[in-house]
Amino acid sequence: MSSYGRFAGVYDALMTDIPYDDYSRWIAKYAPSTQYKKLLDIGCGTGTLAAKFASLGYEVSGLDLSEEMLMMASERLLGQGLNVPLYCMSMDQLEGFENLDVITIPIDSLNYLCEREAVQETFSRIYQSLKMGGQLFFDVHSLFKMDEIFMDSPFTYDDGEITYLWVTEPGEELHSVHHDIVFYVQQPNLFYERFEEYHYQRTFPIETYIDMLQQSGFNNITITADFTETAPTEESERIFFRAVK
Repeated sequence: MSSYGRFAGVYDALMTDIPYDDYSRWIAKYAPSTQYKKLLDIGCGTGTLAAKFASLGYEVSGLDLSEEMLMMASERLLGQGLNVPLYCMSMDQLEGFENLDVITIPIDSLNYLCEREAVQETFSRIYQSLKMGGQLFFDVHSLFKMDEIFMDSPFTYDDGEITYLWVTEPGEELHSVHHDIVFYVQQPNLFYERFEEYHYQRTFPIETYIDMLQQSGFNNITITADFTETAPTEESERIFFRAVK
């Protein structure tokens, strides 16, 4: 998995199509901050969702494996006058949290855990970190997206300041993908800086996620797709899970 070192600087520009407001409203609908106060945002990245959660009244903490992402999140949050504790930690090594009301793993962050055992360990540690009645919210890439859509590469992007060429290949495990991306980022002197990023993601069938959640102790599992309240179809791209302790 990439450390997101240089990638942190261009991450926000490439995520403008993510409906963050819809994501935060999804959590607020089922776990309003008036009743579910303490929220941990796992895979918080540059802090966009953490800031939205804080503005909705949650007591937010953020966690990410990338120090560079956390540095940008800190700048964003402090710039908005928000006091959000940030932690550098892998989600499958989660520790030090207890009696949380809500835990989120947004924007396919869970897909960076490529071993089933690591996903299972993450769910178990999250279960232990939540209070009874606490809720876990996360989303993952669908099988269709991993096996079909991602295989339509190469993908390109050019907004005049950031250009990339993104090539994908199937991974060794089922429903996994190698992502190789070459970026060209315009600098103040109008020259372009070139750098490369490599990412590896894997997803699992919906039934496998359900089984892992249940093995960890979760019940009342709700599954929807693509930022809607509807059930997934064979061509859904993003699968959403809500599970209650």
